[in-house]
Amino acid sequence: MKTKSEEDFQDRQSLGTHFPLAKSKSAEKSNGNGNNAGDPGNFLSEEHFRRMLARERKRSERSRKHLVLMLIDGGLKNKKTDALLEQIAVVLGASIRETDLAGWFEANSVFGVIFTEFGDSDVSAAVKTIESKVTASLQKAFKATQLSSFQISFYAFPDGWKGGGHQRPVDPTMYPDLFEVKERKKLSLLTKRVMDTLGASVALLFLSPVFLLLAILIKLTSKGPIFFRQERVGQFGSRFVFLKFRSMYVSTDAAIHKEYVRNFIAGKANSEAREGSKKGVYKITNDPRVTWIGKFMRRTSLDEIPQFWNVLIGEMSLVGPRPPIPYEIEAYDIWHRRRLLESRPGITGLWQVRGRSKTTFDEMVRLDLQYSRMWSPMLDVKILLQTPRAVFTGDGAY
Repeated sequence: MKTKSEEDFQDRQSLGTHFPLAKSKSAEKSNGNGNNAGDPGNFLSEEHFRRMLARERKRSERSRKHLVLMLIDGGLKNKKTDALLEQIAVVLGASIRETDLAGWFEANSVFGVIFTEFGDSDVSAAVKTIESKVTASLQKAFKATQLSSFQISFYAFPDGWKGGGHQRPVDPTMYPDLFEVKERKKLSLLTKRVMDTLGASVALLFLSPVFLLLAILIKLTSKGPIFFRQERVGQFGSRFVFLKFRSMYVSTDAAIHKEYVRNFIAGKANSEAREGSKKGVYKITNDPRVTWIGKFMRRTSLDEIPQFWNVLIGEMSLVGPRPPIPYEIEAYDIWHRRRLLESRPGITGLWQVRGRSKTTFDEMVRLDLQYSRMWSPMLDVKILLQTPRAVFTGDGAY
């Protein structure tokens, strides 16, 4: 019998010490949801269980309370093993509390249990307790030859998203709803990819004279490379190299931006009133690190032209949330992460056409989530048509 290693779990989430698992005999007969714990036919269906997992995960985002998902794969796929399923169901019924949710993560194959309500308990210690209790019960109920095909795994939420180092992409196990939506929208997503490929190709072709002119000006006006390369975080936490025309002097200190970003995300950044506008601007408007040609490119968003290459190779989309720098994520609230999960990052989006730097960070995230909920190829077309106006007016761009 294999279990996800303690080391791997602690790498994902290390928290708080005692997790009571003892149950009364009456509790052993019911999982608290009106289901008989020993009857696999009465476990939550795969669709219902995954829906509950998504609900509990979103609840955890807002409450900041942790949950743990335990999966038991008995290696039963495509096998007629009703007796074994019932035995596993009985073991689970004796090992979980009334507040826990048990069901099928994969119908008639993989059992799942969602553990919530930890209080001040330590999640790492709780996993050890659960694993020990479930393993001991399984060893009593099954032969060694049967146990060899069993696998128990644990997933904590929220898991760690540290900005430094090589962080693994988000584990899809905790986000089955997002991947199911992706599966349902296969044709629409294919249409989006075709739009991205054609749009990026045409943009690179027609903007090539501007591309060449800016490259010459950058080289003539300051020392350093033409392009600015920076690691950014894409969908599901994947990393990629983000391209821009260099708009700053070389060897500049990122401390100014880091401090500003932390304050901006926390809602502590002061907005600077723009001349002729009542609404403030949430951006560093007089950054001493920026060259004169850099100011012009930022004002007109021409520094973003190289990102069409990121779109062409599939790292970004024409439309989507802006990809953050890894150190930005360190300041994220849990619910902010969803902007990186529900859509591939893009060059333009609702934020760019509805305020840009005049919005707070929370307002920007809400616009990103609104885009994800409402997304369709037609919405992308509408945003793309509104983008030139935002670029030419330079409203909110610095």
